[in-house]
Amino acid sequence: MAATALERNMLQAAVALGCLSPLYFGLRGMLEGPAMLVGVDPGSAPADLVSHYRYLSGLFFGLGLVIASCVPRIEVMTRRFRWAAAAVIIGGLARLAGLAMGDLPTAAHYVALAAELGLMPALVAWQARLARAMA
Repeated sequence: MAATALERNMLQAAVALGCLSPLYFGLRGMLEGPAMLVGVDPGSAPADLVSHYRYLSGLFFGLGLVIASCVPRIEVMTRRFRWAAAAVIIGGLARLAGLAMGDLPTAAHYVALAAELGLMPALVAWQARLARAMA
């Protein structure tokens, strides 16, 4: 049981760290709009693009809150955690499709892609294993 409690704490820490990204970048996007991106002139973006970017950033921030809400009782939050993870993974698949269509983002977006399609599925598998062990 002690090993399971340690593993629970480790997963909680990993998920808490992982949700910092959507919280930070979501908040930045809500406040700065697309001007937060490398090479975007704040005055040149069309108003609809700025509005849409802020909206999507709000969704990203909200997703971070949902993931953060799973941390205190991560071992029993399977359904919520998986739905939130599905949103992250779908976003990663969209980013991957963009790469296939010729998008060439900065290195930071490749790191995000690795987190979306690598780290998030690993956290889901870890959470599922922990939930089974603590049931």
